Amino acid sequence: MLDALRELLDLGGPVLWLIGAVLVALWTLIADRWLYLWRVHPDRRRRALAVWRTVRPPNLWSARKLRARLVSLVAQPLERHLALIRTLIALCPLLGLLGTVTGMLRVFDVLAVIGTGDARALADGVARATVPTMAGMVAALSGVLMSHYLARRARYEREALTDAMTIDAPGGDTHA
Repeated sequence: MLDALRELLDLGGPVLWLIGAVLVALWTLIADRWLYLWRVHPDRRRRALAVWRTVRPPNLWSARKLRARLVSLVAQPLERHLALIRTLIALCPLLGLLGTVTGMLRVFDVLAVIGTGDARALADGVARATVPTMAGMVAALSGVLMSHYLARRARYEREALTDAMTIDAPGGDTHA
């Protein structure tokens, strides 16, 4: 299996190695966000709600400001690295296109030196052009769903925390 992977990496050239490095960085960040969401965030949410229940601001304005601050302190770490994850996802297909261009340059080089008579040499250049394109697309697709999930979950957690921190305003309005 390692030999097949090595052949694929050799076929794709240096651009494929670059796509692999971007993919490792992408999934490292996704794993970091996933672990944060399920391991660290629940404790931070509980602590913010405990502060909210114990501290009673003197007026409605102060209550709103305290709620906004607590929600922001809990939600900001949830959203950390999401923009970088989206950037890395967008970078993968672009690197694949770079691999396509370099592979096509090899095809044109073969055409210039040998001509159109050697189909095997042309096929090698076309393969070198298509492998990075495929790898860039697969790498991007592998991260799109998780990126979308993490962004949606961060938004949900922010809204849920805001809703959990009700404000008792004068006149009984709890949705202030």
